[in-house]
Parts: sequence; structure tokens; C-alpha cells
Amino acid sequence: MGGLVLAALSLGGQAAGQSGATGGQVIDRVVAVVGGQVLTLSELSFEARVALVLRGGVRAAEASLDERTLRGALDLAISQRLLVAGADRLQAFAAERSEVDARVKLFRDRFEDEPALLAFLTRYDADLDQLTAVLERGVRAERILDSRIRLRAQVGEAEARRYWEENKAMMGGSYEGVREALKERLMRERYGQLAKEEYARVRKDARVRGVAPFAREEQP
Repeated sequence: MGGLVLAALSLGGQAAGQSGATGGQVIDRVVAVVGGQVLTLSELSFEARVALVLRGGVRAAEASLDERTLRGALDLAISQRLLVAGADRLQAFAAERSEVDARVKLFRDRFEDEPALLAFLTRYDADLDQLTAVLERGVRAERILDSRIRLRAQVGEAEARRYWEENKAMMGGSYEGVREALKERLMRERYGQLAKEEYARVRKDARVRGVAPFAREEQP
């Protein structure tokens, strides 16, 4: 369900740089405080690029990030941290090593070779340990979210057929010919909506404070 979770909060858009402060160079800046933990711009930017690479956009991940992209990445970063923090308190949903290794391999496979991957990490002042930590948090958050909404996202036969009956003029073909693809599409749409609702529920009573201007826009 990793693709569904990423799709639930779009990262779309790139282009716009980071500006320095008058009279000196800004090394980093705080974007938000989540449950007492500081999230910096460099951390957020790296996590946004990791998400873009996972979605197949290695070249896109090398471009500068605009505020729309950063806001989408911030939503995902906050939601993942809150889900994982809640699981930590219950000592639940530990990530299986095999799951994390598979996610790391998926990320590696996006690059032409190992030197290209290491160059990517070096460019953003990160290393393999930091990458693994980001990917592991994502794996855990996905497992937690999946446990809460997967069953509710299922689409039954009657529901799928009813949708086809109401839209068959546009869809064309027989129900049997589109049945599996239709059920998958409807499930993805429902999963995405339920994910947004769950993220909103988790964040409702959480201690989250936006610091950067684009963060405050999303977190009044």
C-alpha cells in the first residue's frame, strides 16, 4: 500500500530556491515542531526528495522545491511522525527488517548505479543511515495506516457492478472485462480519502506548530 499512502498526499511541483538572511548565510531553519521534536528545512527537503525518487522521479528530485511541494511533504512528514510516535507509546508496529531492506532496495534501484545513489545522498548532506531511517519510518507509518483503513477501503462486487451500471456508457466494454481494474481503482480512491481523514484525525489533538511561512499556511 506504499504507493497509495504517498498518493494520498501529493508532492507535485518543483522550482524555487532557498534564500539566505541579510548579513549572513542561513545554514538551516526550523519548519515545524511536531510533538516537541523540531523538523528542519533540510530534513523536510531530503524527505521530499526521497518521496519523489520512490515515485520514479529521480530527475525531478534533483530540482529545487517550490512551496507546494514542501507543503505536501510537510503534511506527509507530520502525519508519519505522529503515527509512529503513537505506535512507539504502545510498543507496536515495529518494522520488519525485510520490509525495510526491500524499501531500501527499491530506492537503490531508482538509480543507475551505487555511485549515483551516493552522489545523490552527498548532494543533500545525507548518508545511507539517514536514508534508511526515513524509509523505515515510512514503512511503519504505512503499516499503521493500513491496519486502520484497509478493510474499510475494500470494494464489494455489488458496489463495483453498480458503479459500472451507472457509468457503462463512458467506460465501454463488458463488466467482466473491466471488473478487476474497476475494483482496484475504486479501492485506491477510497483508500486515499480514508488516509486523508485518518491523518486529519491523528493531527486534530496533536501538538504541531508551523514555523516556516508555508508551514503556517497549512497549520493555522
